[in-house]
Amino acid sequence: MLGRTYEYCLEQFAAYEGKNGGEFYTPTSIVKTIVEILKPFNGRVYDPACGSGGMFVQSETFIENHSGNINNLSIYGQEANADTWKMAKINMAIRGIEPNFGPHQADTFTNDLHPTLKADYIMANPPFNLKKWGADKLADDVRWKYGTPPDSNANYAWIQHMIHHLAPNGKIGLVLANGSLSSTQSGEGDIRKAIIEDDLVEGIVALPAQLFYSVTIPACLWFISKNKKQKGKTVFIDARNLGHMVDRKHRDFTDDDIQKIAKTFEAFQEGTLENEKGFCAVVETEDIAEQDYILTPGRYVGVEDREEDSEPFEEKMERLTAELSELFKQSHVLEEEIKQRLEEIGFEI
Repeated sequence: MLGRTYEYCLEQFAAYEGKNGGEFYTPTSIVKTIVEILKPFNGRVYDPACGSGGMFVQSETFIENHSGNINNLSIYGQEANADTWKMAKINMAIRGIEPNFGPHQADTFTNDLHPTLKADYIMANPPFNLKKWGADKLADDVRWKYGTPPDSNANYAWIQHMIHHLAPNGKIGLVLANGSLSSTQSGEGDIRKAIIEDDLVEGIVALPAQLFYSVTIPACLWFISKNKKQKGKTVFIDARNLGHMVDRKHRDFTDDDIQKIAKTFEAFQEGTLENEKGFCAVVETEDIAEQDYILTPGRYVGVEDREEDSEPFEEKMERLTAELSELFKQSHVLEEEIKQRLEEIGFEI
């Protein structure tokens, strides 16, 4: 109960703080989606930008819901902000989880606190489009297997850092800005091409707008696997039409939405998924190459078929104009009635 209360307070504070709140909090429905797809039952779980530890909390919940044992997971994390690092430590202590967050906060790129870690599951929501992250100090870093990321954007530094820390059968689920799917600036397109050709990208999920408290730019989920079940294939899911508005500014996934995405991914892994126009598609690497290695789901899932309108155009226009004429007549009647009421109380128009 105390753990749920703490998480609720973090969520409310993130909502109140807006952009600043997003530095430590990832919306629960996004974390649940990642966890439901990765299914972290046992092994080493790592978040290199762990914030307040939300990924680990949902991993614990997933295990509890599936009658597992949280002690089968080893938790590793790193956080650059000192206050947020303390919040994560408290979040874990409340739940009786003993993580390895290192002895202090530290920058993941310039001071990797887990240099030898090979994780079974990596889940993260790193800062979007981070600039001036220290590329000049790390030009020949061992983590840049697929190319040196530009200092103007850390998206592919995060991706490669996580790939570097994967165990032989490890899996990644991370949140990134949509620009990561198609950018060709400063060699990012070449890095993405190399990662795709190494058959690491298992799936991409396009997210709806307004899921985040902190950012309004479109976002997506990347799923990367060292040992994909479906070799040479990637599943694309367009979830932009899922979710519901919880208030004027924020959207959220329902449990059914999360299960729809997770079940789609599971069917893909089992080789039973059928393409659904406008929602999901299984695509061969060769076809991705034909699209210049761009990973935007909309390119592959297409547009949902709409029911054809069988009413001839002339008939439809006659019907609509007749309806409009009737509405005009009603409006005139109402207008006269309003004038009469106003005159009765001494006002004339």
